[in-house]
Amino acid sequence: MSVEAEAHALHCMEIWQGNQGTEHEVNTPGLDVWVYSQPHRGEAHGGDVHYVSLCGGGVITRILVADVSGHGEAVAEVAKSLRDLMRRNINRKNQTRLVGALNREFTRISGQGRFATAVAATYLTTGDSLTICNAGHPRPLWYRASEQKWRLLTGEGATAMDLPLGIDASSGYSQFRVDLGKGDLALIYTDALIEARDRQGRILGEKGLLGLASELTPDRPGVFGRKLLEAVGRYREGQEADDDVTLLALYHNAGPRRPPSLIELPGIYAKVFGLMRV
Repeated sequence: MSVEAEAHALHCMEIWQGNQGTEHEVNTPGLDVWVYSQPHRGEAHGGDVHYVSLCGGGVITRILVADVSGHGEAVAEVAKSLRDLMRRNINRKNQTRLVGALNREFTRISGQGRFATAVAATYLTTGDSLTICNAGHPRPLWYRASEQKWRLLTGEGATAMDLPLGIDASSGYSQFRVDLGKGDLALIYTDALIEARDRQGRILGEKGLLGLASELTPDRPGVFGRKLLEAVGRYREGQEADDDVTLLALYHNAGPRRPPSLIELPGIYAKVFGLMRV
């Protein structure tokens, strides 16, 4: 699919995607989100799970990226469970309950060898804030348009990430908030990017990925995302990635809340009260 393909405007009470391969852009109030996911060895489904949801009032955009242990169809049931948790929490501004539920779900199935690193992010049009929870996942990157500079998207003074999901059912998860400016760009990705190796076996690493991003002109999310993946490909010197590859580029267009239309309202209420499937 071309990055110039028409973007999908997410409707209120909609959850988009899963663990299949894709390259597409979705729009929510305030954000343009370009999603690229390529399962390992061309499989239809991979271990990387990605969801974007929009609440019933058009105010809360939630993003979840999880790197689940395992590959292919074995992760499909896990992806369904994560989608169900996203649905239950779609109208909650605070994502703490969601992350706790995710951890309990992975602890429940840990006997099957399942655990996951994950980033949960919640964007609110009221205040243009982005709240991040990182469960052992590679740290996102953030381009601040006002400073024209890339940095790691991490909490102030943070020295460590929380445990991956499914390690300890009682583990607590911290979160932090940043205020986005118009034109800011955030990148959430799985570890195949920072674990890219050149032919001498040298790993690109977090610092290397940040350096590649800094060499590119911040542009529309799809254009920038493709350029960054191409840069990582050049670093690999033609070698294929040895894991699933997922990259979400979030462009902050600072647009206003998009209230549901009168035509949409009956369906939204039906979903809120469980009369229709989300």
